[in-house]
Amino acid sequence: MPAQAARPAAEGTRWPNYQEGDFVIRNYRFRSGETLPELNLRYRTLGTAKRNAAGRIVNGVLLLQGNTGTGANWLRPSLADELFAPGQPLDAAEYFMIMPDAVGRGGSSKPSDGLKGKFPHYRYYDMVESGYRLITEGLGVGHLRLVIGSSMGGMHAWMWAEMYPDLMDGVVPVSCQPVEISGRNWLGRRAQAEAIRHDPDWNNGFYETNPRHYIYAAAGNFGTESPTRIQEMAPTLAAANALYERRLAEAAKGDANNQLWAIEAIQDYNPEPDLDKITAKVMLINDAEDHANPPELGTVERAMKRVKHGRYVLIPAGADTHGHFSHYYAKLWKPYLIEFLAELGPEVAAAAQ
Repeated sequence: MPAQAARPAAEGTRWPNYQEGDFVIRNYRFRSGETLPELNLRYRTLGTAKRNAAGRIVNGVLLLQGNTGTGANWLRPSLADELFAPGQPLDAAEYFMIMPDAVGRGGSSKPSDGLKGKFPHYRYYDMVESGYRLITEGLGVGHLRLVIGSSMGGMHAWMWAEMYPDLMDGVVPVSCQPVEISGRNWLGRRAQAEAIRHDPDWNNGFYETNPRHYIYAAAGNFGTESPTRIQEMAPTLAAANALYERRLAEAAKGDANNQLWAIEAIQDYNPEPDLDKITAKVMLINDAEDHANPPELGTVERAMKRVKHGRYVLIPAGADTHGHFSHYYAKLWKPYLIEFLAELGPEVAAAAQ
């Protein structure tokens, strides 16, 4: 069904034409065969839509969130101010930004909405396919100038490029690898998932009070931040304990099923066999200190050989980098995005009009 009437701009939002809304897909069938009578997808948009003669948007920029938070992650000043402001590479006067809440997060459908343990076990394929329906059926997008994704969103960006190769001109995955989830990256996730499944209060997902035991392990997961930044935040035992307690308080706010479903959704991620299907230009940007995607493994170099129009950028570790979380700081990778846009050439959609 068409996107529901968008809500007015949130208080304090200063970006032009900012709106929030919901798109509902009736009787959605997941790849597992499970179904939902209504799959709700929350989204945010801002900027200036340009349309072709058929009325379809042709200057869309799809911004895909990481595993935590919502599509509102892209409104952080460290991202939005560096990207959407006048004269910046994604100037809101020139582009139409689309920021969905991924399935399982924010205002989109998730286990904590009421189904609890009966909520369909969605996978990355479902997240991408439903997102495609959101932008094409709900928002009227005919073509994307760019797909940019960070962390999980970067992995999704690879899948978008493979599943819908003619939809976009360029793809910029950040803080990810185009290879099957495996090694330390999966083992850490598996440990977090098992901590939830073995929490004595989890009850196969049908709990009345959110389980609390698993959060003590979740709060200690610092494997994705730069070790240098962690040491700066926790230079003494007292400071480290205080940091852990803050993380514990944050972990306690989450829902165990939402977390578990989100962790396990990645199990179908393996874009490497289909990389040669990608026709868009691609720039992968990683951080040299990203311990979720260690550059020393050589997996990226191997995979990128299969990308026809691909470029791999590795940001050196420095005073301002944040390991895996460098994707939250556009100033670190904006110069490469500017180069990429210059190399991208004329908009395919514009040329076809």
